Amino acid sequence: MIGAVRTWLTSVAAVTLLLSVVQTLTPEGAMRKIAGFTGGLVLLAALLQPLLGTDLSRLRLDFPDYQREIEARAAELDAAGKASLEGLIEERTAAYISDKADALGLDIKARVDTEPGADGTPVPHSAELEGPYSGELAAWIAQELGIPTERQVWHEGKN
Repeated sequence: MIGAVRTWLTSVAAVTLLLSVVQTLTPEGAMRKIAGFTGGLVLLAALLQPLLGTDLSRLRLDFPDYQREIEARAAELDAAGKASLEGLIEERTAAYISDKADALGLDIKARVDTEPGADGTPVPHSAELEGPYSGELAAWIAQELGIPTERQVWHEGKN
């Protein structure tokens, strides 16, 4: 590999040196312009020689594998996004319940679990509450958050 790069650089340097000599020895006028143009083409060929000699039949672009990789990464990102959204909804809903409990004068610690809704978006499904039972708070949770009383678990006396 290094030998090929050395050969390529040597050929580019030799062509550049040869073109400089030809440019210096060519008289002013149309002949010099033609020599400069031709020399530029020769230098371009020397620069592109590694690409021109490349065997493109060995180049393998496996688009189906790339597509599978993209789909796998998209699925991973989607799962991570849903998990993050679930955690955020659980955390904020629990804080919302705690704020309402504080407004009612109750000392409640809440934990909320979510499940996917009809459209796949996580929605609050159940609540676990530590503190004295409050019918008013239980009814509020059922009405405002859609968590019926049968999915509310109260642990009294563990607060």
